[in-house]
Amino acid sequence: MNLYMKQRIFSWRDRFSIYDENGNDRYYVEGELFSWGKKLHLYDMGGNELAYISQKLFSFLPKYTVYRQGIEVCVVTKEFTFFKHEFSVDGLGWGVFGDFFDHEYEISNGSKVIANVSKQWFTLGDSYRLCVTPDIDEITALCVVLAVDAAIEEQSR
Repeated sequence: MNLYMKQRIFSWRDRFSIYDENGNDRYYVEGELFSWGKKLHLYDMGGNELAYISQKLFSFLPKYTVYRQGIEVCVVTKEFTFFKHEFSVDGLGWGVFGDFFDHEYEISNGSKVIANVSKQWFTLGDSYRLCVTPDIDEITALCVVLAVDAAIEEQSR
């Protein structure tokens, strides 16, 4: 399953849609404007909250917790490395590896690729393609990508 995220250039808070291969809206993401730390909500097109991502404050490295229906699903943490970026996804046994500056990376659980993320170039605003393996929960994979994107954005500031 391919999903596409397109973030707006000028926005007071994070708000963007996620599309399928045919250009149909599947989900939308909305950030909280006034909050301590980054908080993102993932909704279906009916306005039902599917997941919630919250930044853990006062941690040495960026850390984001993913909740679904109020239950913690996983914690996405940037690993301490010197020459490359890596993230671990505690609770799922996943790792995130690749070229984060060019937004070309993959999520895997060791030997199996869970999803690939690639930046779509020559677009207005940041656009990404997320290719999720068919037997994987796309909402959880999408939340991991959103957490990684938030951590990269935080470190680039």
